Amino acid sequence: MCDNCGCGEKSFEAKVAEVIDSIRPMLQNDGGDIELVGVDADKTVRVRLQGACKGCPGAAMTLKMGVERLLKQKIADVKEVVAVN
Repeated sequence: MCDNCGCGEKSFEAKVAEVIDSIRPMLQNDGGDIELVGVDADKTVRVRLQGACKGCPGAAMTLKMGVERLLKQKIADVKEVVAVN
């Protein structure tokens, strides 16, 4: 529900979590994973890369060209995706 109003619309964070969950199997196939840390008020999505993705030289590319691109395709309001430790 969006911010507890009862309208049945998914919240922004729930929509982001759904897309992250759809991306997760692709990362897990390569020995990595991704965790949604949170969403800021300005719609910046914070994630934590785990497993083989953590410290991988290609992690920045995966984050911007993979995760961020897919999130922005599915949810137009996403400002950017940033990795946190």
